[in-house]
Amino acid sequence: MSRPLRIEYPGAFYHVMNRGTNFQKIFIEDADRREFLKLLGETSEIWKIRVHAYCLMDNHYHILIETPVIGLGRAMRHLNGVYTQRFNRKKKRDGALFRGRYRAILVQGDNYLLEIVRYIHMNPAKKREDTHALMNYPWSSNNYYLGKKGKPEWLITSSILNLFSTNINQQKALYKEFITDRIPDEIRRLYSQKKITSHRR
Repeated sequence: MSRPLRIEYPGAFYHVMNRGTNFQKIFIEDADRREFLKLLGETSEIWKIRVHAYCLMDNHYHILIETPVIGLGRAMRHLNGVYTQRFNRKKKRDGALFRGRYRAILVQGDNYLLEIVRYIHMNPAKKREDTHALMNYPWSSNNYYLGKKGKPEWLITSSILNLFSTNINQQKALYKEFITDRIPDEIRRLYSQKKITSHRR
């Protein structure tokens, strides 16, 4: 089967996902998550990508990436490859960690961009009403959108928050109201499909 056509151009936004092979965990302890985020920051600097949102779950991750210059494939190859090397060396294991393919959904339009950010940040909450799990999950960028201190330099929250309001004092409240609202059925149907346009590593 031929590879799906790569759609890459300067200024594009992508919702990028990957999971462990056979659904195995890719993050076993907090140190693994810290290592991945450190590497994500390094990758953003080396390959000139912009990270707008992320969420790390036990066996998969979600990232919203913007590419000011073309190079998503190289950036993801670096992120997944180097993390696998470091993970295997630390855990004294060998072989593939990821399933060998990452999904990259092209995001077009401000409204869709907001929905993807909500989808990414809602991952830790099994139910929409579970705001405690959502607001207290430490391994997503959600709390940085809400004003948590210590935001990494490579994480860009202003682009999304500016879509809510140009008034900085209103942005966080409007974002918080939006993030806990219902994810539209259209978005749920998209991510429930077995086949989603993806790119090889």
